[in-house]
Amino acid sequence: MDYSEKNVIITGGTTGIGLATAAAFIDAGAHVWITGRSEDNLKKAAQSINHDRLHTVLSDTSNLAGIDALTNHLAQQDIKIDVLFLNAGIATFAPIEQATEADFDAQFNTNVKGHFFTLQKLIPRLHNGASVIFTSSTVATASNIGTSVYSATKGALNKIAQIAANELADRRIRVNIISPGPVETPGLENAVPQEAIAHLAAATSLQRLGKPEEIANTVLFLASEKASFINGAELLADGGYITYAMK
Repeated sequence: MDYSEKNVIITGGTTGIGLATAAAFIDAGAHVWITGRSEDNLKKAAQSINHDRLHTVLSDTSNLAGIDALTNHLAQQDIKIDVLFLNAGIATFAPIEQATEADFDAQFNTNVKGHFFTLQKLIPRLHNGASVIFTSSTVATASNIGTSVYSATKGALNKIAQIAANELADRRIRVNIISPGPVETPGLENAVPQEAIAHLAAATSLQRLGKPEEIANTVLFLASEKASFINGAELLADGGYITYAMK
């Protein structure tokens, strides 16, 4: 797929799926802007990809000030967007009895509020015919113990994306959802004990974790003209996690 001279914005692009997707878009010829809330992580990401078409923006999209930092940066350079990949996300897991207000607020601010208002603020900068992709998760469908808050954020995200697909259709802007299963990322390793990671791998029909590059390839497909008739859809990239659980 050729993304030469296309402008791609990736929120949460410093590690894992976001970083792998940034690298894939760079390889396909795009100009890519990644956001992160840590200057150090942005520098590490830039060094990892090491390309002059990669641009970094210090922006914590869990709050409106951080979203404005991204919006203003793009406005100052008069950047019009061809692909908006809303990928920033965090997860903490606990039974309902033990979940804290702080964990609840942090996850909803990053995973829901952040995506909603980033999209809202950047709609005027989207080219007609642009592609918007939300990173959701199979947990939006599954009912795993200890995931109530995280799963709720992803369920809310799915509905926002579906409505956005209808609201933006008159400008030929396609809005879709990618829902990864368990993927080998720093985020997963930080949120889940090692024994639980092994269980997640065994819970897929492919009997392994996904790789960030595999999710990145799926994002590039969804954003491309090859997916021109896909809109308001949720694409599972889960190694058979959902179907295997129903076996």
